[in-house]
Amino acid sequence: MIHPTALIDPAARIGANVHIGAYSLIGPHVEIGDGCEIGHHCVIEGHTTIGRNNRIFSFNAIGGAPQDKKYAGEPTRLEIGDNNTIREYCTLNTGTIQDGGVTRMGNDNWIMAYVHIAHDCQVGNHTIMANNATLAGHVTVEDFAILGGFVGVHQFCHIGAHVILGISAVIRQDVPPYLTIAGNPAAPHGINSEGLKRRGFSAESIAAIKRAYKTLYRSGLPLAEAQAQIAAEAETYPELMPFVAFLQQSERGILR
Repeated sequence: MIHPTALIDPAARIGANVHIGAYSLIGPHVEIGDGCEIGHHCVIEGHTTIGRNNRIFSFNAIGGAPQDKKYAGEPTRLEIGDNNTIREYCTLNTGTIQDGGVTRMGNDNWIMAYVHIAHDCQVGNHTIMANNATLAGHVTVEDFAILGGFVGVHQFCHIGAHVILGISAVIRQDVPPYLTIAGNPAAPHGINSEGLKRRGFSAESIAAIKRAYKTLYRSGLPLAEAQAQIAAEAETYPELMPFVAFLQQSERGILR
């Protein structure tokens, strides 16, 4: 299951039933879990841990040093969970000591070709990143978020759960959960109703989320008053609690 031309450091830890293609290079501090498929001409280096049943296609560069001029060779990490698909020519970097020192991706993510996930990013579960989507350093992407092709996310931004970002959107501020964002400059265009239906949200829950969206983006209320109104409604509709928590914790300010 390992091509004879692959270069695997003896110190690397390779699980059972792992396929590694021709001319791939696996470094000494790499751990690859059971059932993974690594394509040909991949480079997996650094202090990188990859979980089970991941499919990593050809020509990927995974676990490389962060593209940060402050980086001085510290043993920072990249952690990838289970059941992810990473298509061709993607780059995923390790973290920096200026943050938590770990770049992290969860489970069941679908990462298309030429995606870049920079140092210290935290990517959740069940996300989709289309071709050429780019995360700068220290970005958080929550569960079920979808990033269209050529989306660019500024460093330290936070993308909420169930968000969909349209093609070529440039994100400079935090995006609360459930939203649809599109255009250049990027702007909100309602909530991701179709995505919520597919994930089992009830009609009543979706209606509550729509009301919260209108309170935040269409009522003309100052941000603090809109937050208070949404928080009051969240006492009846718990699906609004992620919205409330996000608004309270946003550090860059929300895209509005």
